Amino acid sequence: MTDLAISFADVAGAAERIAGVAHRTPVLTSATADALTGGRLFFKCENFQRTGAFKIRGAYNAISQFDDVQRAAGVVTYSSGNHAQAIALAARLLGVKSTIVMPMDAPAAKLEATRGYGGEVVLYDRYAEPPDAAVARLMAERGGTFIPPFDHPHVMAGQGTVAKELIEETGTLDLLLVPTGGGGLLSGCAVAARTLSPGCRVVGVEPEAGNDAQQSLRSGSIVKIEPPKTIADGAQSRSLGQLTFPVLRRLVDGIETVSDDDLVEAMRFLATRLKLVVEPTGGLALAAVLSGRIDVRDKRVGIVVTGGNVDLDRFATLVRAA
Repeated sequence: MTDLAISFADVAGAAERIAGVAHRTPVLTSATADALTGGRLFFKCENFQRTGAFKIRGAYNAISQFDDVQRAAGVVTYSSGNHAQAIALAARLLGVKSTIVMPMDAPAAKLEATRGYGGEVVLYDRYAEPPDAAVARLMAERGGTFIPPFDHPHVMAGQGTVAKELIEETGTLDLLLVPTGGGGLLSGCAVAARTLSPGCRVVGVEPEAGNDAQQSLRSGSIVKIEPPKTIADGAQSRSLGQLTFPVLRRLVDGIETVSDDDLVEAMRFLATRLKLVVEPTGGLALAAVLSGRIDVRDKRVGIVVTGGNVDLDRFATLVRAA
């Protein structure tokens, strides 16, 4: 894997940097889920992570490696919410100014939390222009160091600590299911799984409306799409990254998709059976199992639950409809 953007050594290094900063989140099980699916499911609950999602892992790993010039200039990023909050908190912890470009239709809870963690929020219209254009305009005015949500080796390595912790706790797995947007989490987790559980199949799960990763792996090149209309706001990326795609192409066994209805059913199950409040994107992996898209019978399966940052009124409306 030496020609890829990250190696397991990078994931292990990230684990050391974030120790004592990012939580080592719990791994939960459910007899009901096992009986329903025929598998042995292990839920890695990143909804209990600082900022409510896994993103603090990559954000802190990246900013902690800034030199003095970069620290003085500050960090700039774009995000629909979870990476935004993570960058804001990591920057505050490290004494660095943060500016985050966020879509106007980002969930109110994520906008409020990002500002609460100390980040300056600059809004843009995600349906009128790509986020990198908004970032480029901002950086031309202010400068700063750009840390993207997924296509950065330090971010990818940090996110890989999710799978590292999971497998260290559960032992080897037959299958690891990972929610997928731009591929930062999936790529990092795939690198970790290939070292710690070599026989484990690694599968990404994304919304049906935004299946760019699935199209990309099938075609052998990066496929770009328009911003997908899905309740999974954390997986509304337009394409995989230049760094994440080669990792996925080499190490990931496939990409599955689920509908928004599948996501709501997963959210409802997690709330009623595991007592977890999970955002739509966080339910992607479980949705692929509950919907029957992926057969887990007689398998030991890691289910990454990526986050719980959802407006409670929105959550209640979605699960009530289910």
